[in-house]
Amino acid sequence: MNGNPVLTIGHSNHSWGIFAGLLDQHSIDTLADVRAVPASRFNPQYNRSVLSVSLRGIGIDYVYRGNELGGRPQDPACYDNGRIRYDWITETGVFRRGLALVKSHARDRRVALMCAEKDPLDCHRTLLVAPALVADGLEVQHVLSDGTLETHDQAMDRLLAGYDLEIQGDMFTPREELIVRAIERRTQSVGYVSDEGEQRG
Repeated sequence: MNGNPVLTIGHSNHSWGIFAGLLDQHSIDTLADVRAVPASRFNPQYNRSVLSVSLRGIGIDYVYRGNELGGRPQDPACYDNGRIRYDWITETGVFRRGLALVKSHARDRRVALMCAEKDPLDCHRTLLVAPALVADGLEVQHVLSDGTLETHDQAMDRLLAGYDLEIQGDMFTPREELIVRAIERRTQSVGYVSDEGEQRG
């Protein structure tokens, strides 16, 4: 593995005090916001302008990486009839640049990728960004809402179990292939669908 582990975290509906406590618990010094839309109607403490100031107040750097690593890219080539395709996003130069920036941060800092969802398995930070970082040689861990850490392997085990794929596989089906299948299925449930996709069904 290269550099520090990269953590991921969802702000969920945490109060600012609880969220700040989670960051402190895991010694985070750089928060990389990977939300495509860095705002929250119901949790305004996580709007980009407010969050960056709050983080600065507790000594944590804020960087916005939603343009590169968000789950709703502007590039129409990342959509199939309006439905997001994470595997297509990973082939774009914009996404690869985003990964390179995260790797650069992680060389000498404790970085957490932040999105909104409470459960890592409901979020592109786990289904899109984390697998790409792991493939590039980084260790990824997910901060759960109670502060415990789940390794990316553990998260993928949980994903496989949710689709019974851990028992459907056999010695001829590599675990990596089962994970790809599970991510595709999960993305169908939680991935972004544009208005165009909704109209086409």
